[in-house]
Amino acid sequence: MNIILEDGSTADSTKSSGKPARFNVGDGSLSPAFEAEINTLQLGDKHNFTLEPVDAFGESNPDAIHHMDRSRFPADMELEPGVIVSFGGPGGSEIPGMVREIAGDSITVDLNHPLAGQKVTFELDVVEVL
Repeated sequence: MNIILEDGSTADSTKSSGKPARFNVGDGSLSPAFEAEINTLQLGDKHNFTLEPVDAFGESNPDAIHHMDRSRFPADMELEPGVIVSFGGPGGSEIPGMVREIAGDSITVDLNHPLAGQKVTFELDVVEVL
């Protein structure tokens, strides 16, 4: 599977890692629009489709962007725009966030999915159906 952005760049590719993506239809982890695109695919099918942000990784939520003081991070942590940091979430889960900006001791962290707010094209090759 490849995930292609509007500018034609590849955001992610399971082909480069050699590990196919696995989708569980009907478990609520996929948007209805995504499920509709893959629901009838069979072994060997190749399928490309484009989804709007709301149907892919969601819209970017301004409430998920936080301005944090540098003191909230380990002193030896390298912080620069683009660095992914992890925060403790409910039940011991981890919530990833991306450093967007640094202004003195103020660190702007975006907890949105990195592809939130973007229209994306999926290029799929079905290698197994369970």
